[in-house]
Amino acid sequence: MFITLEGTEGSGKSTVLNRLKDWLMEQGHGVVLTREPGGSRLGRTLRSILLDISNKDLTGEAELFLYLADRAQHVRQVIKPALDEGMLVLCDRYADSTVVYQGYGRGLDPKLLHQFNEVAVQGLWPDLTLLLDIDPEIGLKRAMSRNLAEGICQTEGRFEAESLLFHHRIRDGYLAWGAVNRHRFAVIDASLSPDEVFEQVKTAVLAKLKPAE
Repeated sequence: MFITLEGTEGSGKSTVLNRLKDWLMEQGHGVVLTREPGGSRLGRTLRSILLDISNKDLTGEAELFLYLADRAQHVRQVIKPALDEGMLVLCDRYADSTVVYQGYGRGLDPKLLHQFNEVAVQGLWPDLTLLLDIDPEIGLKRAMSRNLAEGICQTEGRFEAESLLFHHRIRDGYLAWGAVNRHRFAVIDASLSPDEVFEQVKTAVLAKLKPAE
């Protein structure tokens, strides 16, 4: 089973993913935790380019193809092998991020982006996508505080430096794209307490794990 987490900056994806990994392992599942960009050796190099705040001049098209390169390598080298071994794969961001950030955010054609992603993912789309939805202003404050505490404002702060308007487009884009793909999207209210957020996540995951009758 392949589960992805999506959301705007500061929506709490990393916290949920780690908690979800621990819970699933307690249930007896083998779990692989990964992320985009940066889930492969090549991806770690591309991550340093894509998220560094000094690369503000990166064009939308260049940004797109770097993400697609990261994803193609990630799927072939990490995700598919893990799934083939019967592991449950949890991924922090995936192809939906490209459709939303480069499409709704940067103004590229979402339908064309989906076609490009089809090539990169080799037909591998998530069984479940958890969308952590939160007011962008709240999320940005969280993300910037985290980056400051971890000393990564320069190396991983390029998207946090975007305008608030950009982040509102991202949130709206996620909700619109999630509605189009409602068969695999579960929208989680990330403004609630951590325990309440995780209860929503468990409900969505259990619904997918339940054997078909």
